[in-house]
Amino acid sequence: MKLPDMSYLLNAKEGESVEFKEAKNSFEFDELAKYACAIANRGGGYVVLGVTDKRPRQVVGTRAFEQPERTRTGLMDRLHLRIDFHLLDSDGKRVLVFEVPSRPVGVPIQDKGIAWWREGDRLLQMPMEVMRSVFSEVGHDFSADVCAGAEWADLDKAAIEDFRQRWLAKSRNAALATLSHEQLLLDCEAVVRNKITYAALVLFGTREALGRLLGQAEVIYEYRTSEASGPAQQRVEFRQGFFTYYDKLWDLVNLRNDKQHYQDGLFVLDIPTFDERVVREAILNAVSHRDYQLGGSVFVRQYQRKLVIDSPGGLPPDVTLENILDRQSPRNRRIADIFSRCGLVERSGQGMNLMFELNIKQSKPVPDFRGTDRYHLVLSLDGLVQDTKFLQLMERVGQETLASFSTQDFLLVNAIHREQAIPEPLRERLPRLLDLGIIERAARGRFILGRRYYAAIGKKGTYTRKKGLDRETNKALLLKHIRENAEAGSKLDEFFQVLPGHARGQIQTLLRELKKEGQIKVTGRTKASKWYPA
Repeated sequence: MKLPDMSYLLNAKEGESVEFKEAKNSFEFDELAKYACAIANRGGGYVVLGVTDKRPRQVVGTRAFEQPERTRTGLMDRLHLRIDFHLLDSDGKRVLVFEVPSRPVGVPIQDKGIAWWREGDRLLQMPMEVMRSVFSEVGHDFSADVCAGAEWADLDKAAIEDFRQRWLAKSRNAALATLSHEQLLLDCEAVVRNKITYAALVLFGTREALGRLLGQAEVIYEYRTSEASGPAQQRVEFRQGFFTYYDKLWDLVNLRNDKQHYQDGLFVLDIPTFDERVVREAILNAVSHRDYQLGGSVFVRQYQRKLVIDSPGGLPPDVTLENILDRQSPRNRRIADIFSRCGLVERSGQGMNLMFELNIKQSKPVPDFRGTDRYHLVLSLDGLVQDTKFLQLMERVGQETLASFSTQDFLLVNAIHREQAIPEPLRERLPRLLDLGIIERAARGRFILGRRYYAAIGKKGTYTRKKGLDRETNKALLLKHIRENAEAGSKLDEFFQVLPGHARGQIQTLLRELKKEGQIKVTGRTKASKWYPA
């Protein structure tokens, strides 16, 4: 969303998409979370603090949440949504606006187990008919279907216990420790009316049960020294409940996970080729989004500096490579929901965003989807650190500032760093990064990384060249040339030699400013014009 201006906010109708609160001195975080939850469920909008809710609205200013970056992080942890904030100034009064995106397709947002909803000015729980409508948005969920022939004996007790411990750690609900396996799986809806779903088989099934009932629900790990065809140097097949092998699969990847070194002052720091959070998110995406009605397996192929995950099913119907960071459409919602309950999915529907952000922070190429088609999704993760000095810039920016970055901020910095064209949707993020000093304007309307980056890599001269001479320096050079040639006068063509690379219009603007300041005068018109000191 693009933040409206202050006049729009003051005249907006309070309701499903905008909530105004005076909050002169403080505001309860729990209340903020509820309103943000409800607004997300109604399609997204704003919570505005420091403005009266009754018309005619007045700006009163707010002292609430003096560290909005920390509040924003708390909201994201609570709601599993990418929330942004904006600080506005209205006649010296502070207005804090939290920008809330719409919920993902097919997923109602919940706060402490309640999906809040706005009905006019009222805050209430989402009506059941609305909840059913939300769940139906993504079509049929195969993972929620009951598997005919599956029995309780087909589930691995160790896998269920692993899930219990993860859910306990995430929810801190001590009552989970006392539940039987049957009740635990009923509560997370892996079992429905005492019947085993395909989600339960995928996550908790024994090897024998999966071989008999859902053989394609396996993940195959291969290590290859090169991309040439032929047998893999190591191959491990996991045809068993996901919770029995999730950590083992990461251990296999990490076994050959070398570290790349870079020096920051007196310290030598290590960057792993394969970041654990990125790899785990990629595996979770493959397991929860693959098409289990197709016969293929998920392949995790590791090379020295690259990891390729190939999963059956391609992209969901309403997701493309262009909108993959903005559109979430879980193919197996029941599996994704169980992952979310136990904390494996850090932010609902945001696993792909996390992979992009971490790769950019570590100066690695962004995830690559070349090879994806209707029947397979191919995700390649290149682990090679491309610019160690860019890592130093990220370190200097600071973790608190980076925590306030949106995925679009990371993509914008990455595009500028790699001197790529800035996509139009990212341009609205430019002002904030300019204010932070992460990027700067350069000559001829370009953008470059800030001065601190070039200082870190020891190329201050390159910064000066890329930045270009500033406006006053350019004017001083023109004036110096005009004064040194005072007798004969200076022609326009000469100024292109003084300021190479500048357009005619740019030079004429500088000359007009010098004339207005009383520094120079001009005789003649068009090509016959000459400039003299005033």
